[in-house]
Amino acid sequence: MEGNQLKGQIGVIGGAECTSDIYEIAREVGGEIAKKGFALVCGGLTGVMEAACRGAKEAGGITIGILPTSDKRAANPYVDVVIPTGLGHARNVLVVLAADAVVAVDGETGTLSEIAIALKVGKPIVGIRTWELEGRVPLAKGGKEAVALLVGMLR
Repeated sequence: MEGNQLKGQIGVIGGAECTSDIYEIAREVGGEIAKKGFALVCGGLTGVMEAACRGAKEAGGITIGILPTSDKRAANPYVDVVIPTGLGHARNVLVVLAADAVVAVDGETGTLSEIAIALKVGKPIVGIRTWELEGRVPLAKGGKEAVALLVGMLR
């Protein structure tokens, strides 16, 4: 993390299940978020969310998990701040609204719903190997490129 003050919060969205390749990409995204001085906010569970949190923690960052359940123990071990909601899929709105910008990594229909929410509320968003919404969501090849694009959009 650059300096001692957070620059904001970047959300990472993606599936609770992922391949090892996607896991490493999400881990890189988390690390880049922390290195650029942002906190990471996500759904707090497994898969892409866990990988991104792990990468952020390894880079000295702060992670926030907004859980769909009311059970704090459901959070992955790399979440610093656990926010249990009991809202199920409705928590997707909170994840997006808590972020200043969003990176979508892979994902299924839950990720698509979060992408749609980000577009609806005007949050900057970049995707990596995710839903192709031509002209709506710029796609990056990796974590470093995705986070650099987002940081540029926030200036």
